[in-house]
Amino acid sequence: MGEINDKKQVFSAMSIEVNSTKQNFMALISGLLFSAGLTVSTMVDPARVIGFLDVLGAWDPALAFVMLGAIIVYMPLYWLVIRRKRTPLLGREFHLPSKIKIDGALVMGAVIFGIGWGITGICPGPAIANISKGHFSIFIFILSMVVGMLVASKFNNIIKCAQENRCNEP
Repeated sequence: MGEINDKKQVFSAMSIEVNSTKQNFMALISGLLFSAGLTVSTMVDPARVIGFLDVLGAWDPALAFVMLGAIIVYMPLYWLVIRRKRTPLLGREFHLPSKIKIDGALVMGAVIFGIGWGITGICPGPAIANISKGHFSIFIFILSMVVGMLVASKFNNIIKCAQENRCNEP
């Protein structure tokens, strides 16, 4: 292991650790706020979501109003804060999507997500919020979600490897 010979390196390492702690704390607060919003709006209830998706039956527009409310809050903040600032308060840069092209992977991911959401009436955010209920089915959903993410990651690595012709390199 290398030694730290410069005081600047020590302070730099300390500030990165502090920033990481602040970022993690803010991520926790944001997650709790998001979870509370989902719970208050009853969007953690799979029957409510399935009711929204049932446009030809007993359609429930509640989710549309929740989405509209989120957009009304988010858009001014986006235009006033993110678009004008060069750096966030607790990081070096905003991590916004840079990919703007709609490709097969995006469409396939959206289709798989939509099918899962339509069948179960739940997606990752509400699933995490529903952990507090302690229902066995939510743990099965989360386990399945994690397995799916691991399989997708492995599949993406295989595709990248094949595209770059580096599969057999050490």
